Amino acid sequence: MVHILYIEDEVDIGNWVRKDLTERGYEVTWLKSGQDAEKYISSVDMAILDVMIPGLDGFSIGRRIKKEKGDLPILMLSARTAVEDKIEGLNFADDYLTKPFHPDELAARVEVLLRRYQKNDDILKLQHLMIYTKDMRIVDGEKDEEIQLTGKQYHLLQYFVRHLNQILTKEQLYEGVWGERYIEGDKTLMVHIRYLRERIERDPAKPSIIETIRGIGYRVKI
Repeated sequence: MVHILYIEDEVDIGNWVRKDLTERGYEVTWLKSGQDAEKYISSVDMAILDVMIPGLDGFSIGRRIKKEKGDLPILMLSARTAVEDKIEGLNFADDYLTKPFHPDELAARVEVLLRRYQKNDDILKLQHLMIYTKDMRIVDGEKDEEIQLTGKQYHLLQYFVRHLNQILTKEQLYEGVWGERYIEGDKTLMVHIRYLRERIERDPAKPSIIETIRGIGYRVKI
């Protein structure tokens, strides 16, 4: 999984950025200052830095990071819109995004930078499963065996992977996988989830990968 270091002192912004990126499948370490940033540089795949933070500003931290790990992509965030600020940031950073911004734009820029640095990990570890997201191969890491799924099971798992950590209603799942409107009482989804659990869970009777959220739907957590 791609690990992102995110430094932002504004709590409201930090909360929703971390939540959004986590839901998109990234591991996010959020710091409210750059004081401990150096502890994480060697273990992260990307840094997102706000310019105006307590202590050393984002520009100073970004320069230090680039000096220590030149191949780490850096995205700067700032309410500053002056051309001079953008130029200063782009002297060392790879991209500069001004506030306010839409989460989809931030996610798109993250994807571009990760592709540029070829850091977009295509292996998702989900408990004992290794999911190769580019070709959706599923391997049981404990048995070192590939798990074969039917087409519909494959699409159902793929939909869960695209929406990690999100509680998905039956309506969302049915419309997302089958492309049709869900009719209350239809057992199709429930049957396919049972069969999928039989393929991927350690104990299908006590599923820990595909959680049932009573009265709502299902969730796959990472």
